Amino acid sequence: MSDWNAPTGPPVDDTAPPGTTPLNRKQRRAALQHNDWNNRGRTDPEARARRSASAEPRSSSGRLGSDDLATGHTSARRLALDVLRRIEHDGAYANLVLGPALTASNLTDQDRRFATELVYGSTRMRRACDAVVDRFVNQPPDDETRSILRLGAYQLAFAGVPAHAAVSETVELSPGKTRGFVNAVLRRVADNPIESMTWPSEASRLSYPNWMFDRLTTELGTDAVDAMERMNAAPSVTARSDGYVQDASSQWVAAAVVGGPGERVLDVCAAPGGKATAIAVDGATVIAADMRHRRAMLVSENAAKLDLELPVLTADATAPPFRSARFDAVLVDAPCSGLGALRRRPDARWRIEASDISELADLQRRLLAATAPLVRIGGRLVYSVCTITAEESIDHPTPLGFEIDDTEPAVGVWRRFGHGWRVLPQDADTDGMVLIRYRRTS
Repeated sequence: MSDWNAPTGPPVDDTAPPGTTPLNRKQRRAALQHNDWNNRGRTDPEARARRSASAEPRSSSGRLGSDDLATGHTSARRLALDVLRRIEHDGAYANLVLGPALTASNLTDQDRRFATELVYGSTRMRRACDAVVDRFVNQPPDDETRSILRLGAYQLAFAGVPAHAAVSETVELSPGKTRGFVNAVLRRVADNPIESMTWPSEASRLSYPNWMFDRLTTELGTDAVDAMERMNAAPSVTARSDGYVQDASSQWVAAAVVGGPGERVLDVCAAPGGKATAIAVDGATVIAADMRHRRAMLVSENAAKLDLELPVLTADATAPPFRSARFDAVLVDAPCSGLGALRRRPDARWRIEASDISELADLQRRLLAATAPLVRIGGRLVYSVCTITAEESIDHPTPLGFEIDDTEPAVGVWRRFGHGWRVLPQDADTDGMVLIRYRRTS
């Protein structure tokens, strides 16, 4: 039997509550592995992530600022660690903080791709990385050390990085006082592959919060694990014939609008403009709207890149500034929980709360009620969400004066889902999406 002792890590306050007996080393390790303290990962930025938009550091472009990030990086791992700390500790959005950091770096293209993989992969697999590490510690490390261990564990357990490089290069990122601890833990991770690991739970193995794992399991049944595993991988890149990069499932939604020459189509939640521009390419006259001016301008920019004349306005779709029956088709690509697109938004799984789904469902119902009157009699109302829950899709009532169009969409790989259609991430290597089409009858 080895005489190796698990390192204890930097000091933390593990004082037992009054009237209780402090845990011994074995009990602490068991608690780390089997309790729900790391349901979201050790550092939960929930409170900070939910700050108001005005409290976030922003540049003149409206993006999250990167002033706290060092510039001129020459190490992909150092850049990744700096970005991960912003995401995990400050609640920064992964896509908004990584881009400026890469731009300001001196990394080669290959190292930029590696840094991106480290940031997005470590973020997706945060909970699983914690479980991998917690087999070999007796008390939770401080937040800064936790970020380093996650980065090392991701390389060893999920990214296929050779052990000597993953351990030595990650240890070099550690300050002197924790370097020995990080080295000892990562060497144990390297010597004990996850194939022989007993996971605390299936939710931990798949790296999802408990509530989300339970919800997806309830919604999808036997398809749930395949969907969650697929959303742990990086998304594929697909481009339309005009060069615009857009997930295939979003292209299928645009095709389901069937906007042709001479028709007037309204896209009420249009940003960043992928669906609106796809419909316009087919010859329809498209008007795009979004309630946030900056995002509405993004639609204009993308339309201009494609040399499309596409009117764009800033408008609240719950109170649209249009007269009734003015459009042949209205697309409501509604704000949603995004549970079908988690592969594309690596930090979303750690931000979304179970209560958000009900709040979003209420907004979606109001969007449908407000936009349905804009469709002419005989016209089409198309509803889509990049989630897979019934509460955010088929549970919505059919708008007054409409009937369901349940014919199979001509484009895409769809499963029938109630009176709508659904694609799961594993069906065709796309985001998960639900599509419902209504026809106005009176």
